[in-house]
Amino acid sequence: MSGTKPGRPLLRQEVVEGIKRHILEERLRPGDPLPPEPALCEALGASRSSVREAVKILDALDIVEVRHGHGTYVGRLSLSALVESLAFRGLLSPDDDFQVLADLVDVRELFERGMADRIVSLLHEDQLEQLDALVTTMRETGARDGHGFVEADRAFHELLVAPLGNELIGQLSMAFWDVYTIVAPHLDGFTQADEMETIAAHQNIVDAARADDIAGFMKALGEHYAPVRRRISEARARDAARG
Repeated sequence: MSGTKPGRPLLRQEVVEGIKRHILEERLRPGDPLPPEPALCEALGASRSSVREAVKILDALDIVEVRHGHGTYVGRLSLSALVESLAFRGLLSPDDDFQVLADLVDVRELFERGMADRIVSLLHEDQLEQLDALVTTMRETGARDGHGFVEADRAFHELLVAPLGNELIGQLSMAFWDVYTIVAPHLDGFTQADEMETIAAHQNIVDAARADDIAGFMKALGEHYAPVRRRISEARARDAARG
C-alpha cells in the first residue's frame, strides 16, 4: 500500500483512504477478501483502533463488508448510503420532504425518457411479458394491499432499464425509487382514481414498447409521473395553508 506516512499516528481518514487505495491497486472486486487486521495495521502503519474505525466507516458505505468470524471483504458497492442520506434529508422537514420528492421524480423520469429509444429497441418479448405480468399484479393487488402493489411497481421500473446493461443507471434508478417510497407516505390522497391512472400508465408504457412507438412510450412516461407531481404540489399547498 503506497502513500502511507510512517513516523506519526495516521488520522482515521488517512486509514480509510489507505484501505480504498489498496482495493484499487490490487484490483479487488466485490466479495474479494482484504488482508487480515494485523496485516492492514502493518502495511498502513496504523493502530488497530484506527483500522477498526476505518473499517466501520467503509462498512457503513458498503465499500467493505465485515463477516464476523471470517474477515473483511470488498463490499457490494451499492448505493445504500445514498438512499439513507437522501431519505433522511427528505424526512428532516416538510419543505425538504416535498423538494426531495419533486427532485426524485425529475431524475427518475430523466433516466427513462432520456433512454427511451434504447429501452424500446432493446426490450425483448420475454421482458415485455414480464412487464405485462407486473401490471397484472398491480391491478389484482391494488395499492391498499400494501407491499404487493409497491413491489410490482419497483420491479417494473427495474426491469424497464435492465436491457440497457448499464449497472450504474440501474443502481441509481432503484436508489432513487427506494428513497421515494420511504418519503412518499408523507403525501396524502392516493385515491382510487390515482391508482387506476397509475396502472393504466404502466400498461401504456408496455403497449408502446411492444409497438416500437417511442413517442407513445415517452407520452406514457409523462402520464405516469404527472399524477405524482400533482400529489406533491397538492401536499405542498396543504402544508403551506396549515403553516
